[in-house]
Amino acid sequence: QVQLVESGGGLVQAGGSLRLSCAASGRTFSSYPMGWFRQAPGKEREFVGAIGWSGVTTYYSDSVKGRFTISRDNAKKIVYLQMNSLKPEDTAVYYCAVGRVYSNPSSFGSWGQGTQVTVSS
Repeated sequence: QVQLVESGGGLVQAGGSLRLSCAASGRTFSSYPMGWFRQAPGKEREFVGAIGWSGVTTYYSDSVKGRFTISRDNAKKIVYLQMNSLKPEDTAVYYCAVGRVYSNPSSFGSWGQGTQVTVSS
């Protein structure tokens, strides 16, 4: 099993940057893809992006392509979400999750507790 703890959220102005971290515990972190999802009040949880177990392959939602970058450090058991050119519509609680297939958002689960990101205009 893997337990996840997100951090790094906060308040930022539109156009700014923020880096989220997801710290994992458990033996098999490096064996699984990791993903980021987000949920705004009154909306469904939506897929942001994912990274394969090796860190070589990535898959992003069209809404964040070119702005967000996922990376991972398997030695430290941390996955990152670097967010640049932030927009007000990026405001949400961000969650990381463990998956089976990096390119299949429906394969992810085992959510962390989430971290709030608020982007002001």
